[in-house]
Amino acid sequence: MKVIVLGAGQVGYSIARYLSHEENDVSVIDQSPDLLKKIGDILDVQPVIGHASHPDVLERAGARDADLLIAVTGSDEVNITACEIGQSLFQIRTKIARIRSQNYLNPDYPMLFSPHHLAIDHIISPESEVALSISRSLQIMGAFNVISLVEGNIKSIGLRCPQKAPILNTPLKRIPTLFRKLNLSVLCITRGDKVFIPDGDDQLLANDEIHILIQSDQLRDVIAAFGFSSSETRRVLIVGAGNIGLNLAHLLEQPELNTSCKIIERNPKQAELAARQLKYSEVLCGDAMDNDVLKEATPESIETVVSITEDDKVNILSSLLAKRLGATRSTALLNNMSLASFASSLGVDAVINPKSISVSTILQYIRQGRIRAIHSLRDDFAELIDAEARETTMAVGLSVGDINIEGQILVAALIRDDEYLFLPPPSTFIRMNDRLILIATKTSIRKIEKLFALRSGYL
Repeated sequence: MKVIVLGAGQVGYSIARYLSHEENDVSVIDQSPDLLKKIGDILDVQPVIGHASHPDVLERAGARDADLLIAVTGSDEVNITACEIGQSLFQIRTKIARIRSQNYLNPDYPMLFSPHHLAIDHIISPESEVALSISRSLQIMGAFNVISLVEGNIKSIGLRCPQKAPILNTPLKRIPTLFRKLNLSVLCITRGDKVFIPDGDDQLLANDEIHILIQSDQLRDVIAAFGFSSSETRRVLIVGAGNIGLNLAHLLEQPELNTSCKIIERNPKQAELAARQLKYSEVLCGDAMDNDVLKEATPESIETVVSITEDDKVNILSSLLAKRLGATRSTALLNNMSLASFASSLGVDAVINPKSISVSTILQYIRQGRIRAIHSLRDDFAELIDAEARETTMAVGLSVGDINIEGQILVAALIRDDEYLFLPPPSTFIRMNDRLILIATKTSIRKIEKLFALRSGYL
């Protein structure tokens, strides 16, 4: 597949890395020679210097033969224009654009990005996606990432194991025997700087960062097994009233969530804007690094503080200060994930990586075969895949043992009719119309795509 990525920033680099590792022909356009040199030195891609929406630059990048255009520059207008030119001059089949300005995404203009108006097939809004991801996590005490699968019947949950969780120090293969109510799979474990897909002999240890797969109706039992007493966060303090903060506050104001929300924003104009737009949230104007400002927000009554300013250091420190003053849990947004282990060692309970969320969203539209959904876990380590076995896919007739590869691919669950089978035995054979939830390292994705690709002539 021939792909053109516009923008060599964090998201553009991550997308190019994913696609180039899977033997796609990738070109990356950017105006920064330094960024392109960096990306060209590390990845097998074609760097192209120039303005991303100029026709001659797109042509030099191979637009006439391109199958996919992914526009993730820092300018919404460049992204929109590039997609228009990609369609009108080069007839590129699929065009994805990142749109950040909330003015373009205003629900009063629902038809703006319809195919009849603009030549964009899929819109990605990082701020909206990040806010939605955080709001889902806040609905489950202890979670830092929540992904809904199989029409909401299955969830992937990211947790940090507390010190005295009942489920700790138990070989994973014994969990179904000792915790009979639990139907779960451990997808991956982060322990210090090591990330791995576990086997049955591995155990969960205190402070492990894990992703698990569960049935949604067992949520309370799972949360209790990990030592968390409540399943939802009702009182939230948001530090930062930018696009993500405003989006998150709007989501939390939904009556069915029954959540009270306070916001601290340093910029007076932005604080005033937030106060005008929000109906029920309390907005405080001040510096979240100031103890007096934090005390005014009464952190001792807060269950979770979410620090989502544009400054990683402010997010780490303000969340820790709020915890010191009484907040139960802290979540910090980090653009630089090299700070994640440092933040965790200081006491930050969960980190949010906006780049990973954006990449996961884009990957939904570019995976091949009968793959219904795909989500990135732990940045570039592995992907969580929801795939369907159809009559003409190679997966039908194989056993789970044929698909599993230790440390690389794991069939975490198999859904057949209305039956949910977690960690199915290796002898289980795949039948037509089975749905499989798998975790696969980035180097194994191609195998999954081939297994679930529809054979030619059976589309």
